[in-house]
Amino acid sequence: MPILAREVLEGALNVRTREPRAFTEAEIALLTSIAFQVGQSIEHAKLYAQARRRVEELEALASISAAVSESLYLEESLEAIVATTVQSLRATGAAIVLEDGRVAWPEGRAGANALRLPLRWRGREIGELVVDRDVPFSDDDRQLLDAIANQAAVALEHGRMALRGVLAQEIHHRVKNNLQTVASLLRLQARAEEVDPRKALGDSVNRILAIAAVHEVLTEHREDVVDLAELVDRLRSMLVQSLAAGKEVRAEVSAVELEGHRATALALVFSELFSNALEHGGDHVSITLRADGDDGVLVLADDGTGMQDASHGTGLQIVLALVRDELGGTLSLVEDDGLRAEVRFPAA
Repeated sequence: MPILAREVLEGALNVRTREPRAFTEAEIALLTSIAFQVGQSIEHAKLYAQARRRVEELEALASISAAVSESLYLEESLEAIVATTVQSLRATGAAIVLEDGRVAWPEGRAGANALRLPLRWRGREIGELVVDRDVPFSDDDRQLLDAIANQAAVALEHGRMALRGVLAQEIHHRVKNNLQTVASLLRLQARAEEVDPRKALGDSVNRILAIAAVHEVLTEHREDVVDLAELVDRLRSMLVQSLAAGKEVRAEVSAVELEGHRATALALVFSELFSNALEHGGDHVSITLRADGDDGVLVLADDGTGMQDASHGTGLQIVLALVRDELGGTLSLVEDDGLRAEVRFPAA
């Protein structure tokens, strides 16, 4: 007897007898009814499986949508998309491949079957969703993956747009603060009396270059903190080229981190103290940067003639103000066969 489910042949019901005989009409009617019931059961099972599958797909898409909308970070959104893809497709692994070929957010392992779906945004391919599985992918699987790939493309592009906006805002903020700092330094320099204009201009240039060095480090590393060892080394090289003719400079610096706006203050402090040591110190200048517990310590020492008239200069006023107000630290000046300046400040 044929087993039909919605007029589609699903199988057959075979009935055999030990001895040859003809089936009665009543037996045929009963078998027809049984075959019909079997067909209905198969149809209901298929509908239940499809409904369950749809529920799982909707739950997966809802989970992905929640991850995209709730997370503030692009990495978290894409990690959630990959993890949900592996779970909902019962995949062995998945990954998002960016348009430059870099594999990001991988999970799991390779399988016998792989499917690559493009991530498209406004007609442009911006990446791929790669899914691995040991069993082949069905048409339903492909439809679900198309929807997941669309969500991934939206998350990727929106995340990039948000990141570009945040970076632009942060850069504008830093530039504005740096320009305000430059203006304040120039005003302070302008109020100083009996100052050589050429020297004043040179000092201002060095201060601006110190601020630019901080901005450069922040831009290169795209972080909110600055490695002071790298910053001090850049400033040392810059100032040595212009001021340290015939002088020996020794530096021992170790890693100390500081927030960007405070690193600008420290760069100006270092620039002032180091320039003073090169111009007015002896033949030997030493630089030390180290961590001491939760503090950072910057020491500059030379074998010159000490402070002399520098205690009333514009440079020292700038250093004192920056150490006190911006760094929240202390400045110690000791004259002992030269000048030793020690700046102690809370580190990041």
